[in-house]
Amino acid sequence: MDGGPGRTPADSPMREANRRNAFFDSLVDRRDLVWMGQNTTHLEPPPEVLAAITESIERREFQIYAPPLGLEQLRELIALDLGLPGREVIVTDGAVSGLYHICKQLGADISELVTTDPGWPWPEQFLAAVGKPARVIDVYDGGVGYKLTAAKRAERITPGSLIYLIDPLNPLGSSYSGDELQRICAIAQESRCIVVHDCTYRHFARNPTLAAHYYPEGTLTTYSFSKWLGLAGFRIGAIVAPPGLAARLAAAPPNSLGSSIVAQRAAIAGLRVRQAWVERLRTVNWTNQEIIVGAIREAGLGQPVVYPSDGNFLAIDISSTGRTGDALAAEFLRHDVFIRSGTYQSKISGQRFVKISTAVPTEWAKRCADVVRKVSSVEVK
Repeated sequence: MDGGPGRTPADSPMREANRRNAFFDSLVDRRDLVWMGQNTTHLEPPPEVLAAITESIERREFQIYAPPLGLEQLRELIALDLGLPGREVIVTDGAVSGLYHICKQLGADISELVTTDPGWPWPEQFLAAVGKPARVIDVYDGGVGYKLTAAKRAERITPGSLIYLIDPLNPLGSSYSGDELQRICAIAQESRCIVVHDCTYRHFARNPTLAAHYYPEGTLTTYSFSKWLGLAGFRIGAIVAPPGLAARLAAAPPNSLGSSIVAQRAAIAGLRVRQAWVERLRTVNWTNQEIIVGAIREAGLGQPVVYPSDGNFLAIDISSTGRTGDALAAEFLRHDVFIRSGTYQSKISGQRFVKISTAVPTEWAKRCADVVRKVSSVEVK
């Protein structure tokens, strides 16, 4: 039997949550760990960003609350960066906080969630908390380009759905063309659906576009500073919305006392130097992808699912090697390189692949390539 006095089956989820927390806590304390499992950027930040952080701390701005919707300058710069001037911007404690807020505020009027596997699992859980079902569409298929197609979306469409599009798609690296987004948006508009366009990785994409251009009245765009600017630990992001949906979201702001003002100063500084920084970031990202894919192919440790990836990560299909995603990720961790098993983001195909982050110092990519060669030489038992 489970547990002792006072224990109930409800303790099991808490034990699992504590287990996961302890695992990540142990990773934080590993000073020599190479972080290539969370798509976070680990390059030296722009000096302007570091200066903005230092100045904000020296002015002790951490002792005051920020405006509930975010600093006006930051709101304007986010809209301009997306090419959506005039849209309403709500600054959030990271993009995930924005997704949670969307599901919480709009959940009562949503019929179901339409999402993908592989994908980002949390919106499904957020809406499940308010009793809404999810239709999960398997996109681990080269025949559909490893992404949601309009044809797939049109099957058994439920009016009033929330369509969750990650673009580029974490964890596979596929992205949507303007024509593809236009067709999906046409179906969404006809069926009175809401589109959440999660463009967390758009700064890494070769030809990014936005669903908001094709369905402005029904698209919510979520934005993150965790990946392209490397501010993951600061937890800063945003929701960009048309006036009608923005009013519903702003009725109860996700953080009525405002997101971290130090983080917002850093975000503003980053947006001011965005062009030069993103050019450097993309160059390093693509170089690292070449190094890692070269090692993977040389060692026979699988094949990239989408290459080049439009994100700052690579999904490597290892199904032909006799290995599982969990086992390979554990083997890399023994060599102090943290990559992610596909099981975190796919219930259907998760053991078939691993994900490796690539917006990291090139020295890390080379170290990862060395581990690829070491692991591939070990016989699978």
